[in-house]
Amino acid sequence: MTTNQIDMLLESMANYLNNKLKIQKRDDVLIVGIHTGGVWVAERLHALLKLQQPLGQLNIAFYRDDYSRIGLHPHVKPSTLPFEVENRHLILVDDVLHTGRTIRAALNEIFDYGRPASVTLAVLVERNGREIPIQPDVIGYSLCLEPGKHIKLNGPEPLSLEIRTHSA
Repeated sequence: MTTNQIDMLLESMANYLNNKLKIQKRDDVLIVGIHTGGVWVAERLHALLKLQQPLGQLNIAFYRDDYSRIGLHPHVKPSTLPFEVENRHLILVDDVLHTGRTIRAALNEIFDYGRPASVTLAVLVERNGREIPIQPDVIGYSLCLEPGKHIKLNGPEPLSLEIRTHSA
């Protein structure tokens, strides 16, 4: 998928979010991106929505359910939530929703900071293969991939999506 196609998806997502927020009468929402690709997508949505509050960034490395099996990457950066989460409306952003485990980990971390009033999940790409019942509220693009294939967001400049085959 080209940069122009991704830009069109992001504009569509921002328009949908803008309309949804108007209907819900929410004008003071916060955006939180999941490291790494989710932050790239969140930065674009934050700019398109012209939000005043700073962007939050989650690094869910310590919250992953496979942490004991795969270990910790040596260059893990801490999460940055430069605002109070308690009773606030959040938009949680990720690049690709696959199994749902990343989103589960992100929600666990968010709740360690406080109890938000609501969390809206926005993903650039939603694909098949869910292992946990997680459903996005805003989707840029949906696709079905064969087993052994996955989709990767490359960036941050320019953003591009590619389908890769897992090597055994």
